[in-house]
Amino acid sequence: MSVDAEGLVGLSGAVLLAETAAVVGLDRGLSAGLAGWRKPRAVHDPGKVVLDLGIMLAVGGDCPADVAALRAQPGVFGPVASDPTVSRLVDTLAAGGQPALAAVRAARAKARAWAWKLAGPPVQRRPAAGRQQQDGEVQVVVDFDATIVISHSDKEQSTRTWKKTYGHHPLGGWVDHGEGGTGEPVAWLLRPGRAGSNTAADHVAVFDQALGQLSVDWAGCDAHGRRPVLVRTDGAGATHRFAQHLHDAAVEYSLGFTLGVEYHDPLLAVPAEAWTPAYNADGEQRAGAWVAELTGLVDLTGWPAGARLIVRKERPHPGAQLRFTDADGHRFTAFLTNTTGGQLADLELRHRRHARVEDRIRTGKDTGLRNLPYHDAAQNAVWLELVALAQDLLAHTQRLALTGAHRTAEPKTLRYQLFATPGRLTRTARRTRLRLSRTWPWAHELAAALTRLAALPAAP
Repeated sequence: MSVDAEGLVGLSGAVLLAETAAVVGLDRGLSAGLAGWRKPRAVHDPGKVVLDLGIMLAVGGDCPADVAALRAQPGVFGPVASDPTVSRLVDTLAAGGQPALAAVRAARAKARAWAWKLAGPPVQRRPAAGRQQQDGEVQVVVDFDATIVISHSDKEQSTRTWKKTYGHHPLGGWVDHGEGGTGEPVAWLLRPGRAGSNTAADHVAVFDQALGQLSVDWAGCDAHGRRPVLVRTDGAGATHRFAQHLHDAAVEYSLGFTLGVEYHDPLLAVPAEAWTPAYNADGEQRAGAWVAELTGLVDLTGWPAGARLIVRKERPHPGAQLRFTDADGHRFTAFLTNTTGGQLADLELRHRRHARVEDRIRTGKDTGLRNLPYHDAAQNAVWLELVALAQDLLAHTQRLALTGAHRTAEPKTLRYQLFATPGRLTRTARRTRLRLSRTWPWAHELAAALTRLAALPAAP
């Protein structure tokens, strides 16, 4: 073995991410938005540095120093900043505070609007009164959830968490793409490890940030005077203030609701004929599970006007232990929603699909979220924006360029099959050509994806 080969490219497939950024205008948007943070006589454009860090995280990097993999291949990725330059830029953006973060978010929002114009917004059908749903009854679904990021050293805002670990407890929001994929992160809020799960002020801040990331066409009201946006959370989001904020913003919500022992009597008072069969994940009736509406049987004072309380009961699976909040040998779960109409089973199935947010968090932790690399909280807030940028790149690439299984594949699959495609740089007639390995099993899929991107109009 010898280390003397030249012209080889170890991450040939990562050019797909760079081309996606060019099509949606993310490269130009970042350069324009961060122009005010460029130092005099600086060689590297801050927007290009931020984009390089996003590509690095998308292809599997874990810390800022991993950008060296891109720096080693200037023929593919252009000039990439050195580690000290990257560090100084992160310091500069951290010192810039919210205006600097807002500049990155504005570039992401503009790129998202163009990507949605090309591929269509990732909308889902609204539950209708019957099983048949009409054209146009669609909405963008945004899931909120928090996660713990473990810290192995003393960092600013690192504290003991409710899980008795040590680290941070950021809260985020994702546009739900349905099954598979990475989703699109539209909000992140860095919080200390001791931050509460049901802090209403944090949920309000994340919602406002998320709404700013949606394209204008989908943040405005539809023909019926409703915003075509649904916000889903688990029980942590079921607070009076947050629900009222969503009500005032004219968006629909589906919030997990904790049932205490005080709800036993109303639950047992529901007549048997009022319970209708629940659906499984495929929309078929599930044996041993039922749903009913409890709105008229409980006091919902303090919740927004139009709030509905819907309950699911089911027989625990064999061997499961009953909780003290369970009643009559059944397990009960509930959620609040302001959606009018729709079959109860459809509404309950829609709420249960909030569980997909766990996959978004898991893939996020595979894309730089597993570790916050800096000591200062302001620097780690910048890092969260880079993680969101990386997930945006993956989501836009999948929706604009990929088909088949790759369109909904997780980042690990894309990295192994596409981004790690070996290649060679050749130069002839004053042109540089990237030649992909003939024997790589997925080389033709990568070439086809690049061809699709080349056929798309670039953002103005």
